[in-house]
Amino acid sequence: MAGKSWKFMQNYGYDLLLGSIAAFYVFTVPYTKVEESFNMQAMHDIIYHRHHLDMYDHLEFPGVVPRTFIGAWLVSIMASPIISIMSLLSLPKIWSLIAVRLMLGCILLSTLRFFRVQIRRKFGHQVEAFFVIFSVVQFHLLFYCTRPLPNVLALGLVNMAYGYWLKGCFYTVLEFLIAATVIFRCDMLLLLCPIGFELLLTRSVSLGKAITRCFGIVLLSIGLTILVDTIMWRKFLWPEFEVFWFNSVLNRSSEWGVHPFYWYFTSALPRSLLAAYPLFMLGLLLDRRMLAYVLPVLAFVILYSKLPHKELRFVISSVPLFNMSAAISASRIYNNRRKGYWRLLYMVMLGLLLISLGCTVIFFVASYDNYPSGYALKKLHQMGHSGNTTEEILVHIDTFSAMNGITHFCENDPPWRYSKEEKIPIDEFQHRNFSYLLNKHLQIDGFRCLFSIDGFSRARVQKGIPPILLIKEPKVYVHGAINNKDFMNRNWPGCF
Repeated sequence: MAGKSWKFMQNYGYDLLLGSIAAFYVFTVPYTKVEESFNMQAMHDIIYHRHHLDMYDHLEFPGVVPRTFIGAWLVSIMASPIISIMSLLSLPKIWSLIAVRLMLGCILLSTLRFFRVQIRRKFGHQVEAFFVIFSVVQFHLLFYCTRPLPNVLALGLVNMAYGYWLKGCFYTVLEFLIAATVIFRCDMLLLLCPIGFELLLTRSVSLGKAITRCFGIVLLSIGLTILVDTIMWRKFLWPEFEVFWFNSVLNRSSEWGVHPFYWYFTSALPRSLLAAYPLFMLGLLLDRRMLAYVLPVLAFVILYSKLPHKELRFVISSVPLFNMSAAISASRIYNNRRKGYWRLLYMVMLGLLLISLGCTVIFFVASYDNYPSGYALKKLHQMGHSGNTTEEILVHIDTFSAMNGITHFCENDPPWRYSKEEKIPIDEFQHRNFSYLLNKHLQIDGFRCLFSIDGFSRARVQKGIPPILLIKEPKVYVHGAINNKDFMNRNWPGCF
């Protein structure tokens, strides 16, 4: 019995650990931001509106560029049995949000497991263990793995490609990267090209056979996304081609901010990798096998650095492989920890792991307070309805609030009703029939501010404990119509 328990822990203990941390992030920070809104709204509509496409959110709020529905369909179909049970139990809709995010996490972590198993087979159990340790003490990988960003959906296919790369199935590597590029993120082309070029240089693949294998998966991927998304968007569409044209050809992404060329190496990668950042570079020196794996992924980050608009999530696909290189370094340091200068390296590594854990706690606390409108709507639902009236309650959600924590999953059933009408002048609200407003303004004529929700503003370094202080300030104000005496007579906290 003890042997079976140990074998179970070997096979599934790491999965339980990683899954538990990812689930903790889901339950404590269930809300999502604007970058995730398309897939979140799509999953809501697929689950609750099904074939009634006229009711889908994307037709009214299409976003800057179209995105594919394939990821949303996959997650929604897999989560639908659980959500059906929740509906029978009359659980609030917010539980459906948690269900789809947990399902996405299961999918992503299963692909990470495939990669991790190949690490174990090629480099041993100890390297696998350090790979898990680095994944645990980092924040962004497990926090993002349940968030339906296009980058995260692409990451699942990239993880599979990494696993087959270690396994030696090189044509399959190219097929997974092509599918990720064509369907979910066109910028995965910047990862596909360096890996494909290296495989050709090392004669791991032949050009003729690679073209033959890749041509088929290109046609299949394009056909699938055009078929699905043409139906869903009601026009002939290949979403990622339009994204490529918008971001790369027109260079419109820079309208959302620019960073210097080196930003990924001085900000994004240090924050996402933490202790693994210096150790993955050390892995190139300690194990020459790492050069073949790390250099193409480094080339991906360098190529991406030429685009002026930069975000951490754009290079999240590099994190698992860099963690593998860091795990190689950590294993070598651990095995030689009693010898000469290795002892110093071992102590430095332990210190880096502790620092990483502390940074992860700070990142989590900041992220917890980074979805103020989700918490504002939840509090309004708790306080704004006595339960004994059928009078319609109309809530207006401004653009800022819609971008910082609110999706259709957060809404309640009638008599609650919601509006996201944009560009309403602030002096016009008093002439509309809104019961409540979720707004970024403190004062609005015709309404009284009922309460406010603080959100994360900035971090400040200080002397003493804690060394880093997270500053919060009011982000979302909830207002009630003055002419509605039923609402106004309640005991609201007020705004300060």
